Amino acid sequence: MAAMAALQSSFTSLSLSSNSFMGQRLSPITLCPFRYGKSTEKPCLIVMRLKRWERKECKPNSLPILHKMHVKVGDTVKVISGREKGKIGEITKIFKHNSTVIVKDTNLKTKHMKSREEGEPGQIIKIEGPIHSSNVMLYSKEQNVPSRVGHKILENGQRVRYLIKTGEIIDSAENWKKLKEAKQKNEEAAAS
Repeated sequence: MAAMAALQSSFTSLSLSSNSFMGQRLSPITLCPFRYGKSTEKPCLIVMRLKRWERKECKPNSLPILHKMHVKVGDTVKVISGREKGKIGEITKIFKHNSTVIVKDTNLKTKHMKSREEGEPGQIIKIEGPIHSSNVMLYSKEQNVPSRVGHKILENGQRVRYLIKTGEIIDSAENWKKLKEAKQKNEEAAAS
């Protein structure tokens, strides 16, 4: 009984309450800064959870922020930095939310696939990993030189991209037709 009374008196001497932290009393302003007047801090951006280790910045309406990039699907690019430096390939896919691109036959990763059905063996396959768009540069196949991209307006009022070093126009009608035909062939091959 005496031990219990000693324990209670030691707790009261600590003065731990709902408004205290480790024995020190906290002021009401530090407890809730938004209760007394407006806060001077900017509200934080809404962050959407993509994966455990990766966060996506979002607009106030919860849609992801999409970044503008200097490359498009179908462009021929040269990797200018990283492990795959110097490789040339065509862009097959772009991710605007984190400014990354997938270049054909570069940045290959090994993926271990489980068997989907009984009796079917598992596989080890190679897939292309994403590269940040700042690590690739547009490439001219005709003159074999990488170049930065520029924008200009043609006589008919069409805004196109062109290579600054060579003056070669990237966004031409023939290039788009080739890209659409290649996309249709890929879809037909995937369907069959």
